[in-house]
Amino acid sequence: MGRSARNKVARHKRIMEALQINAAVRVGELAEALGVSGETIRRDLAELGNEGAVSRTFGGAVAKPVLHEPNWRIRHDEFRAERQRIAEQAMKLVTPGDVLILETGSTVMHLAEALANGARDLSIITSSLEAALVLARNNAVQVHVCPGILDSREGSVVGTEAEDFLERYNATTAFVGSTGITRMGLQESHTGIAAVKCTMLSRAKKRVVLLDHSKFDQTSLVTACPLTDFDIMISDQAPTGELAAGLDHAGVTVIV
Repeated sequence: MGRSARNKVARHKRIMEALQINAAVRVGELAEALGVSGETIRRDLAELGNEGAVSRTFGGAVAKPVLHEPNWRIRHDEFRAERQRIAEQAMKLVTPGDVLILETGSTVMHLAEALANGARDLSIITSSLEAALVLARNNAVQVHVCPGILDSREGSVVGTEAEDFLERYNATTAFVGSTGITRMGLQESHTGIAAVKCTMLSRAKKRVVLLDHSKFDQTSLVTACPLTDFDIMISDQAPTGELAAGLDHAGVTVIV
């Protein structure tokens, strides 16, 4: 990542931190605080708005409600290069003969695409209809799709039927994503997805979370599970501060 891109990522992070303190921010105030032009800030806010992270206002922006998360198809195109690298690293944890569990979510979809293109002799259980359709392109992969209540925004199923179905399986590895991660644990904006996520993690010997750096220290509606409920986190950047300390205390291996 070049200096310009790193500077932009840093600005975006500072803007989101400012919105955690104040519900609304002004272009002029941000420009002065960050030492850049108003036009640069307006471009930053436009990009954050397109990603669904903020709502634009005249002369500034306001924070999105904590429950908000964009449609997975929108998220799938965000941090594409970073998420593809995460998926490539996750592929190194897969061997022929494995039984995998795949959750829903944009980063997990990148892994599903990688598996569809290069995996063999796998059984994969998933709650994601989108992932199932992608994986079906690979004749060397047997796909088991959870039943349940359809969530059209996520292209996945939730509910007790899905949870009971998952309880029947014993997986080698579970790969899940999340709306965010804090020292308290994995965050989720959908209670049904949170319940499915916890069940998936409980059914696998190896439990892996796939998250890009934009999810660090992001709180959502519910804490789905504590940091001790998974073994490995794969990300494009190393976490810092309280999150890094919490992961270390929980014994989580972080792969960057």
